Amino acid sequence: MFTVMTARRPVISLLSAVLALGGCATLGEGGASRLDQIRNRGELRCGVSGKIPGFSFLQRDGRYAGLDVDLCKAFAAAFVGDGDKVQYRPLTAPERFTALRTGEIDLLSRNTTFNLSRDAAGGNGVSFAPVVFHDGQGLLVRRDSGIRSLEDLGGQTICVGSGTTTEQNLNDAFQARGLPYTPIKYQDLNQVVAGYLQGRCRAFTSDRSQLASARSGFERPDDHVILPDVLSKEPLAPCSAGGDQRLADAMRWVVFGLITAEEMGITQANVDAKREEATNNPDLTRVRRFLGVEGNLGSKLGLPDDFMVEVIRSTGNYGEIYNRHLGPDSVVPIPRGLNNLSSQGGVLTAPPFQ
Repeated sequence: MFTVMTARRPVISLLSAVLALGGCATLGEGGASRLDQIRNRGELRCGVSGKIPGFSFLQRDGRYAGLDVDLCKAFAAAFVGDGDKVQYRPLTAPERFTALRTGEIDLLSRNTTFNLSRDAAGGNGVSFAPVVFHDGQGLLVRRDSGIRSLEDLGGQTICVGSGTTTEQNLNDAFQARGLPYTPIKYQDLNQVVAGYLQGRCRAFTSDRSQLASARSGFERPDDHVILPDVLSKEPLAPCSAGGDQRLADAMRWVVFGLITAEEMGITQANVDAKREEATNNPDLTRVRRFLGVEGNLGSKLGLPDDFMVEVIRSTGNYGEIYNRHLGPDSVVPIPRGLNNLSSQGGVLTAPPFQ
C-alpha cells in the first residue's frame, strides 16, 4: 500500500502541474485567448436575449436590433474589422452563463446585471466590461387594478423570471417589508409577459427598461403603469468567461472607446474626417492616440491601432447607439438619466486613451 501511494504521488503531482500549465495557457496573459479564436474565425459569436425591444430584438426582417446588439457589432468591428461579422445566439437567463462556460458563445451582451456573485471566481466567475446601462428593478400593473405601490401587492401573485437577480430582489423587497406574496416563475421574459397578460399574476417585475420595452408591444400600452417603487440598482454590462484577460481588456476598451468618442464629439458621420484631420495635425495628440494615428495603443490589446475607427464607423458613439434604440424618437423611449455623460449630469465616463 505504501509503495503504491509513493509511486503515484509524483505522477499525480506531475499531472497537476501539466494541467495547471495548460490552464494558464487559456488565461490570455500573453498566451492563448478567445480573442485569437475570434480573429482566426473571422466572426464573433455573441449571446443576446432577442426578446427585448430597444436592447436585443429579432425584427420581422430576420435581423437583430437594439443597444445590446450594437455592442456586439462594436466588438466585432474591433476584433475582426467588420461589425456585420456577428453570429447572434438567443439565450434565456438560465442558459447564458452556461453558454459562456462551454464556449458556445464568445461573449455575452444580454442585459446582465454586474454584481459580486457573478464577477467573483467563487460565483459565476465572469469578467464584466464597463456598465453600458444603469437601470433599476420595477413593477408593472394594470392601471385599473387599484395598485399604487409595492405595499398594495401584499398577498398577491407576481410574475418573475427564474434564475435571475430579479427573483432575488423581489424576495428581498417583500421580506424587508414583512409582506407575503406568491411568485409565478417563468424561464424567459416572453413567458413572464404572457403570464401577466393572461391574468395569472397581478403584477410582473423586471428591470424598469424591460418593463417599458414590454409595455410598448402591448395592444393598449396606456392601460398599464410602472409603479414608482425601485427595488434595486441594476448596472447592466457585457461579459466574457473569466480568466481571459486579453479578451476582457479588449472588451473593456471598446466600451470605454464608445464613451470617449461621444465625449470628443466623434461620430459615425465624421470619424473619417476627424482621423484625416488628426493625421495632418501633429498637435491633436489626444485624437491621434484615440484614432490610432500614433501611440500604438491598439497593439497593446492585440487589436489594430485604429480599432476605434472601425468601431465608430460601424455603430457610432455611445450616444448615437442610445438615441437610435432608446432615444425620444425610438420605439422604446427611455430618458438617458444616469446614462448621460458625467459632463451632462449622468455617470458615464472613461479613463484616458494613453
